[in-house]
Amino acid sequence: MNECILIIGAGQAGAQAALTLREAGFPGRITLIGEEAYPPYQRPPLSKAFLAGELERERLFFRPSEAYAQLNISLMLNTRVDAIERDSQQVLLQNGERLGYDRLLIATGTRARIASIPGAEKSGALYLRSLDDSIAISNALRSGKTLTIIGGGYIGLEIAAIASKKGIRTTILEAQDRILKRVTAEPVAEFLHQVHLRNGVDIQTNTQIESITGNETGCTVQCSRGPRSESASDKTDSFETDCIVIGIGAEPRVELAAEAGLETDNGIVVNQYAQTSDPNIFAAGDCTNHPNALVGENIRLESVQNAIEQAQAAALNLVGENTSYAATPWFWSDQYDVKLRIAGLSHHFDETVLRGNPDDNIFSLFYLRKGVLVAVDTINDAPTFMATKQLIAQQRRIPKDILADTGQKLKKLKDYPPT
Repeated sequence: MNECILIIGAGQAGAQAALTLREAGFPGRITLIGEEAYPPYQRPPLSKAFLAGELERERLFFRPSEAYAQLNISLMLNTRVDAIERDSQQVLLQNGERLGYDRLLIATGTRARIASIPGAEKSGALYLRSLDDSIAISNALRSGKTLTIIGGGYIGLEIAAIASKKGIRTTILEAQDRILKRVTAEPVAEFLHQVHLRNGVDIQTNTQIESITGNETGCTVQCSRGPRSESASDKTDSFETDCIVIGIGAEPRVELAAEAGLETDNGIVVNQYAQTSDPNIFAAGDCTNHPNALVGENIRLESVQNAIEQAQAAALNLVGENTSYAATPWFWSDQYDVKLRIAGLSHHFDETVLRGNPDDNIFSLFYLRKGVLVAVDTINDAPTFMATKQLIAQQRRIPKDILADTGQKLKKLKDYPPT
């Protein structure tokens, strides 16, 4: 029987699933469907090395298009799926064609969250999610002298670092009272804040965007203020800028799943086997809401590690295995000479422990929940990151004074009891 597995979404998760199916010996047909014109590519460099001009476009691609053909994987690019027809086990393409499947994987990822700011669309404000987005921002940075970034999250900070290194006068406008409010504790956020200030970036917090006027050749951003940030350089309520980049997060692309009657809730809801509410349909990557043992609840993750490892599990389960996905999440960010690595999930933490001195440009911040190590943020501290990943997975309960002591070798702490 020549079974067919369709994969909707030709990003990291979709490509990984297709390759894993072949590695697992699946002999049937595999069709990988992507909306973009490019073969599957890496997304993290889009706000890092590629945007900085340090990585050629060809090196973004996981494999050249011919490699998929050699593996008998049908790669359909520039192709949009309009509907999943579960009763007939078919998908409807935008051009009216229907493709049948025996089993289906949804790996549609996320889209940039669009700001509801009057005038933003007409202003030519840019977002970063795709390769074409990164190219557009790169072109804008070459032609402009000033840049305003709306949003003080990781994407905004990474773009700011690249722009300032190019000599572009850069301003970050953040609605919260500090940068990285939702994703990291104050010591790490303050350290990165100071790094950007030293590199000439103006960070304005407690700043609400009221409107944007202008076009691609120049804009004015009108703001209203909450309590002032110490970093604010003046009291103006407007900013003149050559270019605007908006980075206010991402949204899971769940429309196909929802319209097909699959369960969704901040993502496509799947079990530990990456299976949706339809036994013939699986989902993997940034678009999924899946169970996580570290926090004891369902979560949605936007990370390369999650896309790869959940896609691997999904692929094996598509061919009848029973592989549970339960990895410890990790993330990273590059800004100037700072390498931030994060392991675990700091959700619901109730205590932090600082290891090292931020003034030395090397330190780590541990997150505890009821005494259990649940996450770590490391700054230029790869050994602590590597050792702590294992301790988090084991849910170790390590005394705070031991964690804070830089003389202690963390890789030797596996003897402390798990929960």
